[in-house]
Amino acid sequence: MSLEFVNPPELATPRGFSHAVVGRGRVVFLAGQTALDADGAIVGADVVEQFERALGNVLKALAAAGGSPEYLSSMTIYIVDMDDYRAHSRAIGQVWRRLVGNSYPAMAGIGVSRLWDAEALVEVQGYAVLPD
Repeated sequence: MSLEFVNPPELATPRGFSHAVVGRGRVVFLAGQTALDADGAIVGADVVEQFERALGNVLKALAAAGGSPEYLSSMTIYIVDMDDYRAHSRAIGQVWRRLVGNSYPAMAGIGVSRLWDAEALVEVQGYAVLPD
């Protein structure tokens, strides 16, 4: 494995993320993805549906670069309505586990006033480290 997940006991137990990830290999920079379909339209009626599409788009880009979900090392989620996102965190976590599994990279959730596409509720961006 090209990633080592580090969660020191001096820090609070992470839920849905790792405190640090050490990577060895080729780095893939994954552009921010929203819930765009192939025609460039935002799809998904709510934050859970849009998160699933945005994460799926990131994973498609990662696959095209030769990687798979277990190589995700860092993710940032930009969130338009943090209260709504937190209210749906259980369903969002289920989407994560279905698409990625039970490993969690270093992660951050950042509240923003809006995204490039005004209809977008979330944007997912990240890094992956593929083995040499």
